[in-house]
Amino acid sequence: MAHILSEISAAQALEKLKSGNARFLNSATSDGDVSPGIRRETCENGQQPYAVVITCSDSRVIPESVFGAGIGELFVIRVAGNVMDDHQLGSVEYAASHLGVKLIVVMGHTHCGAVSAAIHHDPEGYIKFITDEIRLAVGSETDETKACCLNIKRSIEVIESSLEILREEKHGLKVAGALYHIESGRVEFFN
Repeated sequence: MAHILSEISAAQALEKLKSGNARFLNSATSDGDVSPGIRRETCENGQQPYAVVITCSDSRVIPESVFGAGIGELFVIRVAGNVMDDHQLGSVEYAASHLGVKLIVVMGHTHCGAVSAAIHHDPEGYIKFITDEIRLAVGSETDETKACCLNIKRSIEVIESSLEILREEKHGLKVAGALYHIESGRVEFFN
């Protein structure tokens, strides 16, 4: 890696994500570096991601492609409905404290099956852990896009209220929300 990605500020990381998404909107293939050279470089020298992206497990959401990123650039945490629990929080804390990442993005998406299930169904089994968390976020909202945004905001609140490292100004950490529009590929950032 020509430059150390973990030394990028939160604002610079957000701009990298935005410009990567702009390239993605008009591309037929991903432009992230997945070459043998970068595989070797990250194997020998470790990863240096510039952002954490917490997103849904939906197979239509591919953060590295959406943001034009290659191997070692994004620390991606995927879970249905992009909900937060202790496991995801531990992963975020690791990326911030050990890898030096400055930007944490919670990215939900339109047409989310987990959000739809929370609004319209009462699943059983382990899925209920996810839909119950989403229900806490969305309350009585029935518009799925608005509910996705409420769910993103809830995950941000969980992160901000749980991680001590966020309250330490020396780290320069920022948390941002984003909605990925499956139909167009556009990422809409908010907060």
